[in-house]
Amino acid sequence: MRIAMIGTGYVGLVSGICFSDFGHDVTCVDRDTTKIDRLKAGDVPIYEPGLEDLMARNVAAGRLDFTSDLAAAVAAADAVFIAVGTPTRRGDGHADLTFVMAATREIAAALTGYTVVVTKSTVPVGTNAAVAALLRETAPDADFDVASNPEFLREGAAIEDFMRPDRVVVGIESARARDVMQTIYRPLSLRDAPIMFTDLASAEMIKYAANAFLATKISFINEIAALCERVGADVKQVSKGMGMDGRIGPKFLHAGPGYGGSCFPKDTRALARIGQEHAVPQRIVETVIEVNEAVKRRMVDKIFNMLGTPSGKRVAILGVTFKPDTDDMREAPSLTIVPALVGAGAEVRVTDPQGRSEGEHMLPGVSWHDDAYAAAEGADAVVLLTEWNEFRALDLTRLRHVMRGTKIADLRNIYRPDELQNSGFTYTSVG
Repeated sequence: MRIAMIGTGYVGLVSGICFSDFGHDVTCVDRDTTKIDRLKAGDVPIYEPGLEDLMARNVAAGRLDFTSDLAAAVAAADAVFIAVGTPTRRGDGHADLTFVMAATREIAAALTGYTVVVTKSTVPVGTNAAVAALLRETAPDADFDVASNPEFLREGAAIEDFMRPDRVVVGIESARARDVMQTIYRPLSLRDAPIMFTDLASAEMIKYAANAFLATKISFINEIAALCERVGADVKQVSKGMGMDGRIGPKFLHAGPGYGGSCFPKDTRALARIGQEHAVPQRIVETVIEVNEAVKRRMVDKIFNMLGTPSGKRVAILGVTFKPDTDDMREAPSLTIVPALVGAGAEVRVTDPQGRSEGEHMLPGVSWHDDAYAAAEGADAVVLLTEWNEFRALDLTRLRHVMRGTKIADLRNIYRPDELQNSGFTYTSVG
């Protein structure tokens, strides 16, 4: 198949590269010519393990290229995927569809022959119907179908998720569109990956409902963690005991400083807004959002209580991205915690394996260091904020030697309390 991928952000770039690895001819399109030049030079603008090598292999095989010429890419395509951003709209929390609709108008003007226009971006229920209406209005003679194909990629494990998915969800309205989408995903069918065909609205809703449920698990266990601290229970044992129940499962039951990233915050807010618009308030989701913000503030209080008076204290922050194995800083807990420390007069020293390029302009007033030991030099306290592998096995003797103080706040519960206490640290955890 010939595929045009409109948008080379996280979803578009990963999807386009993986589709080319399936054997399809893929052209990734972006109006940002600087980004296209970087991609043509083999420079991947995001950090995702394995993506650069996969891209190079498929470019070399002639199955993958990059362009800013949307019209030419669309005209040659059997399927056009819209993978542009849908950020939270200011004021009302809804998903901003400006980029989706702008791409739709450009696609309509370039359609030739039968084409399936596939929405890969996360969009509110009813968006695909609106896309179809706009295509018909702009290009009344065009031969097309619209499909909804939401993504379920975890940053840091996106290639594995694309190649070995739990399921592929495709919303369609015609047999022709189904045939095209089945052909595109045939390599996964041969591996017995579940491919679920639904109507358009159900495909749109599955994405939001899935992310909201996972966010709910995170907020739930973070509230349980706060209760554990009051009653003397251990949230790690509670999580393990809960997760052994097959009806619940162990994933997303790890207490911490709250969820962040490009999906959960945006999608929970959008789902809450959809419910309000249709007079069906999503009260659980609305509470999940409130709890997550409260968790971040509670982490600030926890650190302040540990420090006593933050002013004049030197604090090392280990990890600022919202999760390990990504450079994504969007909605990261660090964006709440670090500014609070800086604002209270603390000297904040930061290290993160991939977060500096984004973090330098998002976290003013901090100093950046190459590793945990450099960041902790002369520190009164260390705050472990993102569970990168290199922070999971610190040399505690060396760490204690370079620090001035003895306090550690492990906000990911990586270390055992007795392990740190035996090494001379005063330990603060979550739950």
